[in-house]
Amino acid sequence: MPDAPSALDDLLALLDLERIEQDIFRGQSRSAIVPRVFGGQVAAQALVAAGRTVPADRLAHSLHAYFLVPGDPGAPIVYEVDRIRDGRSFTTRRVVAIQHGQPIFHLSASFQAYEEGLDHQDAMPAAPDPESLPTAEEMLPRHLPQDVARRLVEARAAVDLRYAETPPWGSVGEPREPRSQVWFRTNGKLGGAIDEPLLHVVLATYVSDMTLLDSVLLAHGRGGWAVGDVVGASLDHAMWFHRPFRADEWLLYDQESPSSSGGRGLGQARIWTRDGRLAISVIQEGVVRVPR
Repeated sequence: MPDAPSALDDLLALLDLERIEQDIFRGQSRSAIVPRVFGGQVAAQALVAAGRTVPADRLAHSLHAYFLVPGDPGAPIVYEVDRIRDGRSFTTRRVVAIQHGQPIFHLSASFQAYEEGLDHQDAMPAAPDPESLPTAEEMLPRHLPQDVARRLVEARAAVDLRYAETPPWGSVGEPREPRSQVWFRTNGKLGGAIDEPLLHVVLATYVSDMTLLDSVLLAHGRGGWAVGDVVGASLDHAMWFHRPFRADEWLLYDQESPSSSGGRGLGQARIWTRDGRLAISVIQEGVVRVPR
């Protein structure tokens, strides 16, 4: 298994797209836990592509995305950026991710120049301290077969992600309240020339697709792909970035599912800084099917 610093370096390299034309970029892919491109990867790379066509003083404040078809992890992805609007305060970009000549993903993102304004937020929910929780390496082998646990640890090696309670694949057959909390941060500090606001937003986007539908599974006592009792995939994804944060410092991902029906499940969440600032809101719908 790769050590944490090299895993983070590998992730940063994966997110560093090659510019092949003014508004066309190419990103590489890597094998995911399932035989398709990890949704968080393509969303994060698309946001990188959009951000590289926007003035540096305009920060991402929202994104809305659709996953169209599964991506091929064995092939590069081309990202075409459409400069929809450049206003006095807001900049809008649309990105299409293409593989094998067809779109696999669409993203719209909006960026804003900093300004002062009215400020309020909900209170941060209670959560255990992240240092009191087991690491992935400690927890996963308790609940999953050795080979599955190893693959999951390797896939997430760039991120220190800690569950506040037993994850869905650790409580199969035991339906419970559809809520889940995880703490996360990168497995290593970020610095130097790459340490800019866009990178932290991109990394949070990458992580946000890892656990959001867990709360859907919890409501039905399902364990997910790791135990093979559901088939799932992300359908769409939306994020709003409210306040500055750092992806290399602890962030609380507080998630819940208000509904599932028709072979789909909805997850909604908020991401908080450790000192209680509401940083991000997230909503995602995904396919959640029981295998026939």
